[in-house]
Amino acid sequence: MVYETIRCELTDGVATVTLDRPDVLNAMNQAMRGELVRCFAGLGDDDDVRAIVVTGAGERAFSAGADIREFVEPQIPVRFRAQRRRLDFRQAMDGCAQPIVAAIRGYALGGGLELALACDIRIAGEDAQLGLTEINLAIIPGGGGTQRLPRLVGRGKALEMILTGARIGAAEALRIGLVERVVPATEALAHALELARAIAQKAPVALRYAKEAVVKGLELPLAGGLRLENDLATLLRTTEDRLEGARAFLDKRKPRWTGR
Repeated sequence: MVYETIRCELTDGVATVTLDRPDVLNAMNQAMRGELVRCFAGLGDDDDVRAIVVTGAGERAFSAGADIREFVEPQIPVRFRAQRRRLDFRQAMDGCAQPIVAAIRGYALGGGLELALACDIRIAGEDAQLGLTEINLAIIPGGGGTQRLPRLVGRGKALEMILTGARIGAAEALRIGLVERVVPATEALAHALELARAIAQKAPVALRYAKEAVVKGLELPLAGGLRLENDLATLLRTTEDRLEGARAFLDKRKPRWTGR
């Protein structure tokens, strides 16, 4: 599929989604949001996609957030209701069973950070600046920031970031658990791709069930999460890949996964 504001490339089971508006720090306009919805919806349905990497074009930003030029017109009720009904790209990301890795370089602000929060794993370059800055524009995070951030860093730190609109650097983001790894700025994408390729080598159904067990389990009481884990583990015992994994281990060879 051809896009105007993003790029999507698939190599060896890893899809790389690149926000491609570097002249405006990869700010997200309506066109980009719509293309991200279509892109992630398509990736989620593609059995050839084992893992996904999200990054920003250029050296200055993952994404600086929403394109402020679209903020100058007041929201009218009809348009507001239409936006509420429209599928958000972060919902489309939630619908992807494949693991999603963010490669963050430079600014990840507002909606840009919310995009990173919707990923499963975040790798930041040393130059990363992260923040939910919406309060500075008399609005609040509306793309999951008020819900996803406290689940990662805790209520107090999330409120501090949201209520002040302050940015934090990569080292602080690592300390509070907002990112999983900090690497040299020029190596963020390479590290993300390396991780995604390692993930993509595993059995596809097991990958999807492992992610489902963790993501859905965190929203359940422990007993419910344990039941979910047991159900998924039981289902995996019926797959052809489970048998292939055992045979490959005994034969001391690399497994040949079929996704069945």
